[in-house]
Amino acid sequence: MTTTSLVDPSTGAPFVELELADVEQTDAAVARAVVAQRGWARLAPGGRAEVLRAFAATVDGAVEELAQLEARNSGHPISQARWEAGHVRDVLQYYAAAPERLAGAQIPVAGGLDITFHEPIGVVGVITPWNFPMTIASWAFAPALAAGNAVVLKPAEWTPLTSLRLAELGIAAGLPADLFQVLPGLGSVVGDRLVTHPNVRKIVFTGSTATGKTIMARAAENVKRVTLELGGKSANIVFADSDLERAAATAPSGVFENAGQDCCARSRILVERRVFDRFLELLEPAVRAVVVGDPFDPDTEMGPLVSRAHLTKVAGYVPDDDAVAFRGSAPTGEGFWFPPTVLTPGRTDRAFREEIFGPVVSVVPFDDEADAIALANATDYGLSGSIWTRDLSRAVRVSRAVESGNLSVNSHSSVRYTTPFGGFKQSGLGRELGPDAPLAFTETKNVFFAIDDAPEENR
Repeated sequence: MTTTSLVDPSTGAPFVELELADVEQTDAAVARAVVAQRGWARLAPGGRAEVLRAFAATVDGAVEELAQLEARNSGHPISQARWEAGHVRDVLQYYAAAPERLAGAQIPVAGGLDITFHEPIGVVGVITPWNFPMTIASWAFAPALAAGNAVVLKPAEWTPLTSLRLAELGIAAGLPADLFQVLPGLGSVVGDRLVTHPNVRKIVFTGSTATGKTIMARAAENVKRVTLELGGKSANIVFADSDLERAAATAPSGVFENAGQDCCARSRILVERRVFDRFLELLEPAVRAVVVGDPFDPDTEMGPLVSRAHLTKVAGYVPDDDAVAFRGSAPTGEGFWFPPTVLTPGRTDRAFREEIFGPVVSVVPFDDEADAIALANATDYGLSGSIWTRDLSRAVRVSRAVESGNLSVNSHSSVRYTTPFGGFKQSGLGRELGPDAPLAFTETKNVFFAIDDAPEENR
């Protein structure tokens, strides 16, 4: 039996030992899921909807418990963790309506009747990241279950606790046994087996672009369906005609939420040159005001990084203070702390080009609209971003020109469970959330019924 110690990121101390699944346990879980899925798919749509509504209600009763787990396991500020747990409830509630609305179509054809059906794929393997463990898990398992599938979920090794608890809550709500299973384990063991297992018909993965490429290649061996949500290096474009005070005051929340451990983080702030110095003047007090500290303090706005290894990686992008324009504060001593940090690098500098996944933002000037668009698109990624301007025509032009799956004008909002989410270029493949998400967990079947021109007695 292989075990791992989970570490509290705010103290650096281990607090629980967890058994890790192996290949044999993964195979057994998939075999059970195959059986469970057949029964679930036969259940009337209203029956599936009723169970998912009960699941949402059970999560609602456990919001505080889930938030406490996430704050301890992931270092998320407790106020943020409560929102995340409530988000899981809302996602379940939203997709509880899907089974009764997942309708096919009747297509006019000559010589008969043509109908489409949306059939469940079967068993879906879900591989989730450590940065938003329970919310991102819900984006996959809720629509997958609604569409009639079974789910085997492998959470990130560092942050599995809320996913494990959600599976227990699903059973308590009446979800059939083995329909939603969570297997803590190594990506190279459990994750790899889910990707290659012939009875896992689809993989949903959120994580690094490098790992996503490997999964896509391995999944191709069985022509397995994939949805990939990968890296980002999102731009926050600030034009001179914008509400500069508001743009600067909100910029920290656009990049430092979850300590910058967010694929949607606006980690490149592009500012029109004629207001560049003024923007930095306004940004500095907003950054210094970010409250970094104990995740269980309700006033905390930013917690620690997830692990010591990740802290070392992030620190490597800021080798010395000469590279820093200014920074906020963070606790010292035990725990994986890194202060909110603002750089003013050149356009070719590594910190400006690469995804850091930490509380580090680069602020760079641009000359005009065309330069802003070119600079925003000068990356392999295209997940999210913001545009700040009072000019509606410019907002439309720029939002159409920026190569990104999710954009906000005069806002830093990236995710709503009612709207589609996903990336351009190397930020991913496919879309999650929104009303059409359950369709991504189905196969479209077309059936043609030949109809004679006249009843037999009239021939």
